[in-house]
Amino acid sequence: MSYIKDIDPNSARVPSAVAQTPTSATSMHTMPLLSASILMTAWVSFAWLYPALENDSIHSINRDIDLSIRQVNRLGNDDVPTPMRNNPSANKSLVLDKTEEPIPWRILTVQQGENMSLIFKRIKQSPAVLHALMSTGEHADELMHLMPGDRINYQLVNNQLMALRIDPEPGTTLLFEKAPDGFTSQMIITELTTATRDVQGVITDSLFLAGQRAGLSDNLIMRLVEIYGWDIDFALEIRQGDHFRVFYEEQFLDGEKVRDGNILVAEFVNKGKSYRAVRYTNPEGETGFFTEQGFGMRKAFLRTPVKFNRISSLFNPNRKHPILNTIRAHKGVDYAAPTGTPVKATGDGTVMSAGRNGGYGNAVIIRHAGTYETLYAHLSRFAKGMTRGKHVRQGDIIGYVGQTGLASGPHLHYEFRVNGVHRNPLTVELPKTLPIPDKYRQHFQAQTGELIAKLSASEPVPIANRDSPDQDNLILALKEKDSRSTTVH
Repeated sequence: MSYIKDIDPNSARVPSAVAQTPTSATSMHTMPLLSASILMTAWVSFAWLYPALENDSIHSINRDIDLSIRQVNRLGNDDVPTPMRNNPSANKSLVLDKTEEPIPWRILTVQQGENMSLIFKRIKQSPAVLHALMSTGEHADELMHLMPGDRINYQLVNNQLMALRIDPEPGTTLLFEKAPDGFTSQMIITELTTATRDVQGVITDSLFLAGQRAGLSDNLIMRLVEIYGWDIDFALEIRQGDHFRVFYEEQFLDGEKVRDGNILVAEFVNKGKSYRAVRYTNPEGETGFFTEQGFGMRKAFLRTPVKFNRISSLFNPNRKHPILNTIRAHKGVDYAAPTGTPVKATGDGTVMSAGRNGGYGNAVIIRHAGTYETLYAHLSRFAKGMTRGKHVRQGDIIGYVGQTGLASGPHLHYEFRVNGVHRNPLTVELPKTLPIPDKYRQHFQAQTGELIAKLSASEPVPIANRDSPDQDNLILALKEKDSRSTTVH
């Protein structure tokens, strides 16, 4: 036979009978053995090369239809799957089939310094997938504002991203899902249930501790401070026995509290004087806190322009200057604070000067409504863009605490002038805001009457006994560290 002729008698040891007599009986018995040997060699070679071919992008087979040599051995031809038989869309992108078993959600926590590019690299998704997801519209913008600690839920099928979900806030979910041509996005709103809570507390050590004992979160305590910040100096004027009452909202999702809601109405009694504030939204959607009479709690000026450790020098027209050793009026208040502490404008106004100003060092002077002026001195540096003529709003940062000029330590020297006359910033009566317009008066009373009635109907808080002098009962409500350094101007 022809296959016998292809064998080189010098390299292959073939019995002479086979070489000389191809048609002999011995030849007929040897041929099947030789064929089996060749087939076995080919089979082993294929099995050896198969893993390499499997990873070859040209010869790779869809993992869903891959079969090992042994699996093929056990199956008939009709049992071997093909892409067209079992997977008609093998060459298309995977799309989530919602009729199948639910795909488990995986959870990823955003790390410090991560952005979506790094996050997608971490879950082994290509930049092309990220681009497709970010092209879904305005919902995708939320992904640019993720913070460390935020959680991302996602689903993978065969290492392909099928869905991604984030919860920007309780009750709000953004869902991105795989589609044939990219991704789709939708916002899902789950309505939160709201309940009103009534708490009260008496200050025996600090406002924060009293608030925590009453069940208020730190966030609510700070909101309370913001509401009364124009009437009460919480760093200097809090006394033992001062007390408060707050009605506020709590919000729940599936029976579990997820966050605090709005403060609705509150009362703070400081040194025996009651301050009430009620939340009101006018028909135009503007919201604020007002007195029972309809005057805004927000005044034209903040009491203090800086977060400070202590007051190192009070307003004193007859003070002896410790450096110059002469009687020199101290026309403002010195707030001791670390160098670099932000200094805020106490009211809306226009910058009249920002630069070096003799003994004041680096100083800013702001004019407010033509009648009032405020001065901020000894700054280490100015805020960006702080120049003459710049308009600033209450709370804007105008500079940073320092000790330039005649100063022996870092502090802010703050002055308050009315028609050019220096007034004590701690005691000057600040101008009130305008009351509720007459056109909203009836609406204001209808919206706030029930809340104020609740406050009036509640049982009074027992007031602690005050046997010691008022000054001895002074409490630093915010528990700032008391710096012992001496600073002067």
